[in-house]
This record gives sequence, C-alpha cells and structure tokens, in this order.
Amino acid sequence: MAEATLVCVPLVAKSVEQMVGEMAAAKDGGADLVEIRLDHLASFDPRRDLGVLLSSRPLPALVTYRPKWEGGEYEGDDDKRFEALLLAMELGADFIDIEFKVARDFMDFLSGKKPDGAKLIVSSHNYHSTPSSEELSNLVARIQAVGADIVKIATTAVDIIDIARMFHVMVHCQVPMIGLVMGERGFISRVLCPKFGGYLTFATLGLGKESAPGQPTISDLLDLYNVKQITTGTKVYGIIGKPVSHSKSPVLHNRAFRSVGFDAVYVPFLVDDFASFLKCYSSPDFTGFSITMPHKDAALACSDEIDPIAKSIGAVNTLIRRPSDGKLVGYNTDYIGAISAIEDALQGSLVKESTASPLADKVIVVIGAGGAGKALAYGAKEKGARIFIANRTYERAKELANLVGGLPLSLTDLENFHPEEGMILANTSSIGMHPNIHNTPLSKEALRNYILVFDAIYNPLVTRLIREAEEVGVATINGMEMLVRQAMCQFELFTGLPAPEKQMRDALLDAH
Repeated sequence: MAEATLVCVPLVAKSVEQMVGEMAAAKDGGADLVEIRLDHLASFDPRRDLGVLLSSRPLPALVTYRPKWEGGEYEGDDDKRFEALLLAMELGADFIDIEFKVARDFMDFLSGKKPDGAKLIVSSHNYHSTPSSEELSNLVARIQAVGADIVKIATTAVDIIDIARMFHVMVHCQVPMIGLVMGERGFISRVLCPKFGGYLTFATLGLGKESAPGQPTISDLLDLYNVKQITTGTKVYGIIGKPVSHSKSPVLHNRAFRSVGFDAVYVPFLVDDFASFLKCYSSPDFTGFSITMPHKDAALACSDEIDPIAKSIGAVNTLIRRPSDGKLVGYNTDYIGAISAIEDALQGSLVKESTASPLADKVIVVIGAGGAGKALAYGAKEKGARIFIANRTYERAKELANLVGGLPLSLTDLENFHPEEGMILANTSSIGMHPNIHNTPLSKEALRNYILVFDAIYNPLVTRLIREAEEVGVATINGMEMLVRQAMCQFELFTGLPAPEKQMRDALLDAH
C-alpha cells in the first residue's frame, strides 16, 4: 500500500519569531511538515536564524530558498543560497528544495557533503502553462537523473483538463513525486493528489498566506475535503461551474459522505469547456457531477441518456456515470428542491381541505429563464399553478412561457403586475447574488402584492429581495432550502443511500 500523501504548510512570514509561531499553528492544524521559506525572511542571516528555526520546529521541516527567477523572493547569487541550504542540512533539515535549473551546480557544490538524513527535492516551476504528458515525463526523467530523492513539478492550469496530464505522469512515476498544478483551475490537483500517488501537497494556515496560486487552507484540506482519507479507490464527485469557488455544495456533500462512511470526495471543478472536460475526465472514478451556471444547457446536450423529467424541463443539473457501461445519465433535482420548499411554506400558511398541491391554481411569477427557472416553472406547471415568466431578455421569457403554457413578462411589466391576491414570486436569476448584493429584481413596494417570496440565491443567504419582502410582512424562503433539498436528491443519486438530512443542514449552517 502506498504511503499517505503528506500535508505541508509553507511559512512565508517576514520574521523568524513569526515563523516559529506559525510552525506551532501548523502542528495544531494537523500538518505533517512545514516548508521554511528563507527567501521570505527580512534580513535573513543563515548562521543566526537557521539554528533557531530548525531547533524550534515541532514538525519535520522542508527548507526552501527560492530565487526570484523561479517565483521566489531571493535576489542574490547562488553561492550564498547553496551555503545556506547546506547549513540547513547540517543542522538537521529533513528536506531541502533546489531548483532543477541549478541542481547540477548544487550537487557539484555539495560534492559528497550531503548529510544522509536530508532528502533532496529537485523542483521545476512553470508559471505559464502545463506541458504535454510526454514533456512532463521527460522532465521527470531529467530531474531524476541529477540525483533527486523526490521529483517536484509545479505547472499552471490554463484549463482544468491540464491537470489530467499531471495526474497521468504521477501515476506512472517510479520515484516519489510532488505534482501540482497552480491557479484556480488547478485547484483539484491539490486535493486529489493522494488518489494519483502524490508525495505531498501544500496547504496554507489561512487566506493571504499562500506561497503559490490556488493553495487551499489546511482546515479546508483536512476538514472539508478529508484529504487524509483519500486513496486510489476514492470516487470523485464535484460541482461543474464558472464561477464555482463560491459554491457550498462541497460542504454539503463531503459532510454527507463522511457521515455515512462513503469513500468519496466532492470538489469544485472550474470548467470553461464542458464537453472537453467530460471527454478528458472519462474514468469511472469521476463518478458524478452537479451542474451549475453556465453549463446546464451543455449538460443536457452531453448526456447520453436523460431522465424523462429532466427532458421535460429541458435542463440537467446532475450527471451520473453509470457503472455498467460508463454512459452519462442526466437528471434534474432543482425542481424537487424548489417546489417542495414552496409547497411546505404554503402548507403552513394556507388552510386547504383539498389533497391537491397548495400551488394548484395559484399565480406564480418566475424570474429567470435559465436552468433553475425552467426547473421551477416545470414543477409549478405539474402542480397546477398558473405561471408567468419574467426575464431581463423578454424573448427568453417568451420561449420558456410557451414551453410551460404560461405567459411572458418583462421585468418592467412586473413592477405593476397584480392580477389577484395571494401570488407567489420565485427569483431564479442571479440578480442580487454576491458580489452584486445591492441589486434586486423587484421594488420593495411591488413585493406587497405577494404572499410568498422565494429566492434561489444562497450567497448571500439573506438577499436584498428576501430582506425587503420580510420588511413588508411577506413570507420568505431563502436559497438554502432549495440548495439542501436538491443536494439531498443528488446525494441519493450519487450513492444509492438515504441522504443524511440533519448533517447536510448542519453543514450548510456551519458554512455560513
């Protein structure tokens, strides 16, 4: 069995005293080792400072003295760097990192003086792109040839499919390898490296302390993504979107997986081209996906088979890779999440003797004609509601209204729309979403015409629309309800197990 991937925290403080404090924090946070970045220290004196840093370490230490030309802060000559790194080895450093470009010079400088206890990491950084698999494999061989104990290659993701090349090289590497892809599009390389045999991954103590683009915090890596539990057999799920870093779905699903002992991890996939992503990550280990803006239409087009309800809605928000044949099956759980939340809220405020849905014969105004709007409008139609669709682009409102047997409205028309009492408003657009939190699709005065306002947005949890509806005495449902209910349906599709509702709700509350 392969050794577990180590979690290393880079220390980028400016003073020795701060670094010593950060070492203790890294140990408390669950790190396996720390990276002492000498190039970040102000007025660094090797003889004075290295002894303090290495004798104070509560964890194994990796010492790096990165030059400016390889993304670091050091601007002096290499001889002084080499002397400092040799001294670090002599004082007991567990790992030393030297750049591939000068590795032969460093080995000549050592000329057999390398202490047995220190492992040499030879590293290569590409801050522009990720080379081909063949070029990466050749680079591994060249790094190995200079005498590296551990090969480290860090590249940059221009597209999320770049990471697949790094995974391929890591899996086939015959020596310990650190393979990471930097940037927001490379994020999953830092979480999934244990699955592909990575020797270590890096995590920061907190936001703003990153030593390279795209590093997660140690609390996220250990507590949210459960990186220590990831093995070669772990199934991968995730949310595909652009943007996607704001999503709370990883919080929901990872907590749920953990609570039922399901061997899986759920990650954010920042995807530019949906079809190329699916083609690239076609392994059975990439088992299921949640789909968010702007890819729901593409998910429909890329599904090998579509659940009848999703087909009727014309939008897919969940893809499952069927184990028997690898085909992608598209589902829609948005409509269940939204409609069940609205029905429960109406049930509590209306007295009805009928067994019909409380939405039956009610006027519901749906703002937004995208995937979530289609799902909600379809669900409302199935429950017997009378539907009006409002959208910034009137033609799209008209198109969706025709599909569900409703009527279109412009957002301007909506201000004075009041055909009857007891109407329901459902916002499925992005109006009011972070960072544009001061926007709202409807004036506060116009909200008085409704008995219930639903907002699919959950970032922020209380949008301006929700806040102003409450201020005029209207019942509200925030986006958390739809999110958790549709996620429960997804969890059951992903795992075949009942969703742990309490744990999922608690996870979402904790995340806020």
